[in-house]
Amino acid sequence: MSKQDIMDTEEMEKENENDNEYEQICYICHRPESVAGKMIQIPGTICICQDCMQRTFDSMNTSGFPMDDMMNMGKMPNISMINLADLQGFMPQQQKIKKKKKEKKEKPVLDIHAIPAPHKIKASLDEHVVGQEHAKKVMSVAVYNHYKRVMSDVEDGIEIEKSNMLMIGPTGSGKTYMVKTLARLLDVPLAITDATSLTEAGYIGDDIESVVSKLLAAADNDVERAEQGIIFIDEIDKIAKKKNTNQRDVSGESVQQGMLKLLEGAEVEVPVGASSKNAMVPMVTVNTKNILFICGGAFPDLEEIIKERLNKAASIGFKADLKDKYDHEENLLSKVLVEDVRKYGMIPEFLGRLPILFSLEALTEDMLVKILVEPKNAITKQYQKLLAMDEVQLVFNEDALRAIAKKAKEKKVGARALRAIIEEFMLDIMYEIPKDDNIGKVTVTEAYVEGHGGPMITMRGCLELEQK
Repeated sequence: MSKQDIMDTEEMEKENENDNEYEQICYICHRPESVAGKMIQIPGTICICQDCMQRTFDSMNTSGFPMDDMMNMGKMPNISMINLADLQGFMPQQQKIKKKKKEKKEKPVLDIHAIPAPHKIKASLDEHVVGQEHAKKVMSVAVYNHYKRVMSDVEDGIEIEKSNMLMIGPTGSGKTYMVKTLARLLDVPLAITDATSLTEAGYIGDDIESVVSKLLAAADNDVERAEQGIIFIDEIDKIAKKKNTNQRDVSGESVQQGMLKLLEGAEVEVPVGASSKNAMVPMVTVNTKNILFICGGAFPDLEEIIKERLNKAASIGFKADLKDKYDHEENLLSKVLVEDVRKYGMIPEFLGRLPILFSLEALTEDMLVKILVEPKNAITKQYQKLLAMDEVQLVFNEDALRAIAKKAKEKKVGARALRAIIEEFMLDIMYEIPKDDNIGKVTVTEAYVEGHGGPMITMRGCLELEQK
């Protein structure tokens, strides 16, 4: 055999191995090969199970095509009018699902010693997220216990239940960023989705099962791996019960009710590679029993409900608390209770399946200053890297950082305001600096941030003298 023949043989063997890892899906009923049985191949990368093929022949037999007579006459119905090649552009590509491995009696592959301990998970989060010590501690322990729960057995009769979480925090406090950082650190499938587009089945929008479908896509359509993953549902406050409405609440309470079985654990049919069920999308069954759910939301105006509850608890008399005692308290969300969230519009059954409730702190000026410089991916480091490509140093004075944090605090949108403020005054620097090759250093001052001064420019010659 020639060298080319050997290479072709090796490629064919690799393709056969990949094909063995995935199972075919029936084009008509969308059942996988493990459920429907052996598939019948049809030209055009289409597979049909034997049940659907038999039903097709039966329908043809009862609709005026007497199959037995035709077979005896040596003739078949004239179906040559349909050319499968002409429909290639309209037919979806053949979709495959990774085969679910057969259950073995051996212990799971996960090793307790290979699982990162909570303090290690938190230490990794500390490198990217400033503050929020309590929230990082809660998430680290929950993820660590999730690992142990997946690898535990129930031979002793003790089954560890899921610890789904509900995370509440003001906008820009780092809820989504914390979970995205966690996704990079962990070696489990993690899907980040939001609840704003979820609607009741049958209405325009994403079906509730689409959150599991995104996790399946993150696991490369490997059902077994997806069943041990983590799902973060952002903007969960957007599915609260709508108040004072006479219309059907298709994106509020009904979505909460539909999510109950997902949170607790059930076998659900989810579409593969789509956000809603339809006739052209294959379906697969996923068990959500071992999937950890983290829900997060800003819950605007929840402070008013907490304040109302705290004011009711105040006594009457000379030593009674003033009504405006909590008006200027920033971390009022830290006093949140389940009854406050229920009054906001979340149904009790939904909250009962999210046993861990915790809140994030509102960002102070000091925290905003740290966010500007301490994380690995800090925004000031990003701009320093951009100017370093032009061989120019970028320095931010301490007073300038404080001025940026003060401006961001006034906008009341958390850390999201930092980039908008820096983009505004860095525009001129990024535009003017590449014009002059003699510039070696730019120092951003408080006056420049405030808008009544300019940055300090140091030429390369002076910079070399300073370094000497």
